[in-house]
Amino acid sequence: MNIMKCRIVKSALLLLLVAGLAGCANMSPTGQRALSGGAIGAAGGAVLGTVVAGNPAVGAAVGGAVGAGVGAALPSIERSLNGN
Repeated sequence: MNIMKCRIVKSALLLLLVAGLAGCANMSPTGQRALSGGAIGAAGGAVLGTVVAGNPAVGAAVGGAVGAGVGAALPSIERSLNGN
């Protein structure tokens, strides 16, 4: 990859990161939990997908979906575990 393409890719990734962080400012607590759960699930799923099946994209997609669902449902899960 030449230097110009590398700089463009780095700039685009930086812009995407800043935009993603700015989008979290006005989120509800449920949305924040879903987003963080999805990110953690996607990272873990990518690692597991690479190790187990050799396909990190599928692992990230499945892990992200499961993590977002669990993150959004966490208050309900905690209430049911505590008997409330």
